[in-house]
Amino acid sequence: MKSETVLSAEHLIEVAESSLTSDFERESKTAFLCQKRVMKAFSDRRVSAECFNATSGYGYNDKGREVCDAVFADALEAESAFVRHSIVSGTHALTIALFGLLRPGETLLAVTGKPYDTLDEVIGLRGNGMGSLKDFGVKYREITTGADGSIDIDSLVGILKSDKTVKAVYMQLSRGYGTRPTLSSSSVKAVADAVKSRSDAFIIVDNCYGEFCEDHEPCYYGADVSVGSLIKNPGGGIAESGGYIAGTKKAVELCSYRLTSPGIGLECGATLGQTKSIIKGLFYAPHTVLQAKKCAMLAAAVFSDMGYEVDPLPHAPRYDIIEAIRFKEREPLIAFCEGIQAGSPVDSFVTPVPWAMPGYADEVIMAAGAFTQGSSIELSADAPLREPYIAYLQGGLTYESAKIGILHAVNKLLEAGHAVIKYKI
Repeated sequence: MKSETVLSAEHLIEVAESSLTSDFERESKTAFLCQKRVMKAFSDRRVSAECFNATSGYGYNDKGREVCDAVFADALEAESAFVRHSIVSGTHALTIALFGLLRPGETLLAVTGKPYDTLDEVIGLRGNGMGSLKDFGVKYREITTGADGSIDIDSLVGILKSDKTVKAVYMQLSRGYGTRPTLSSSSVKAVADAVKSRSDAFIIVDNCYGEFCEDHEPCYYGADVSVGSLIKNPGGGIAESGGYIAGTKKAVELCSYRLTSPGIGLECGATLGQTKSIIKGLFYAPHTVLQAKKCAMLAAAVFSDMGYEVDPLPHAPRYDIIEAIRFKEREPLIAFCEGIQAGSPVDSFVTPVPWAMPGYADEVIMAAGAFTQGSSIELSADAPLREPYIAYLQGGLTYESAKIGILHAVNKLLEAGHAVIKYKI
């Protein structure tokens, strides 16, 4: 007859880790393929020490900027790209893309449900509307996904047939603060096939958290634009600010006119000594993303064994670096975030508290003891304080340090009386 025994947090993590050997090997193969593509881009574009020279003022004839753009385009399997340290966030990069590609009277159609919270005010779904797409006469429609995250292609086709004002089809691959599964980059193909045979609408993909998680990127499958932040995956934990837009030559050129101005586009922009950290970050990115994915898998196994609902499941394919853990109540969610903060290399002594963070509709708690403020390729956790109280864990510059952060989170839950470790033996 089986009996129950209570194990330590360390033992719990060891048991979970031992079950993930084949999963780690699978993800390592993906990282190797992505690293090969990045290395080929470095070679083909002739990255040299000269590329790291700083420019100021207008930044004319900045070879490093031009090479950096080309390397990112190749690494992200796009025709063209630009990457700038002055893009302050993923939301900023997405805003540049949306305003670059849409005109008054046209319609933005989101096919993966409502986008991430910080785009509400950009679109004009919340706030006073000033400066939003709505303020500029751009209309908005959305299609909800199935419970399994599937895109309703029939509804997409129907809207394209009946509404000729649709000029941008928007996809958010990651779940954001939602509950649907993260979508694979390959899901772009079905949308691209449906759109390109019926419309000249641009396909815009929010690829935040998804870069280098799969063998191929969204542009490989037909995205006109793929957008992301450098303090997430593609910065490799090295870049300290910035964002990118990659895609077709036409789409990237149009976006560049919103980055600077028509007539200037990508011809200007002083790099101020930031090019080296951006290019170096891209070099590290596939490996760093692998560390974060391993952390997410470990967290899935550990907290699943503790009785919490997790998504993705421990052995499921990984399309981004995020692990969602459902706590169902406010107190254990806060305790979890406190534990992640305590296991961070920076500000481990700080206690995270919920606050009214700009751009969000609900109070948000964030554990982010990072070398770069807001960097979510570093181990972090955040959550809106609303039911069903899901914490979103992401990042981990090294697997070993991330494992220590998970250990702190487990112990914090145990100390607060929110969990008991039990195993049948």
